[in-house]
Amino acid sequence: DVPAWLKSLRLHKYAALFSQMTYEEMMALTECQLEAQNVTKGARHKIVISIQKLKERQNLLKSLEGDILEGGNLRVPLQELHQMILTPIKAYSSQNSSTEEQSRDVDSHHPSSLLGSDGQGSDCKDSAAAGMQQHHLPGCEGESGGAPLPEGDLPGQFTRVMGK
Repeated sequence: DVPAWLKSLRLHKYAALFSQMTYEEMMALTECQLEAQNVTKGARHKIVISIQKLKERQNLLKSLEGDILEGGNLRVPLQELHQMILTPIKAYSSQNSSTEEQSRDVDSHHPSSLLGSDGQGSDCKDSAAAGMQQHHLPGCEGESGGAPLPEGDLPGQFTRVMGK
């Protein structure tokens, strides 16, 4: 929700500019591009800094997960997660990943397929059972942290941290 994010930054008057962009274009914005769009110097600087923070969310989530597993105070991670959920987050697409990763993504993001209750035949149920054996239950990886998520899977990382 880019307009809400811009409003939280007190930059909502630039929402129309962002409505013309894709997520990738927004993430690649430079001060020069913003200057060409008649964005004021202060707003340009704030937008570029805010976009840089968006790019650092994956590392922040990994850090938060580690802090939680170490038994630290949950207040700070929860505040960080609250702020993050108010930022634009692109849905993760595993189109560029291998078939195995795609299968894992389907199994882990669609619990009905894990249970085999979608009525699609035994092949699907066998695949789901294999996924269940490999991953156990989502969020129950214990102290190990679980299998690494693909780079760019911000929604998956966010969900993992919430599960901890």
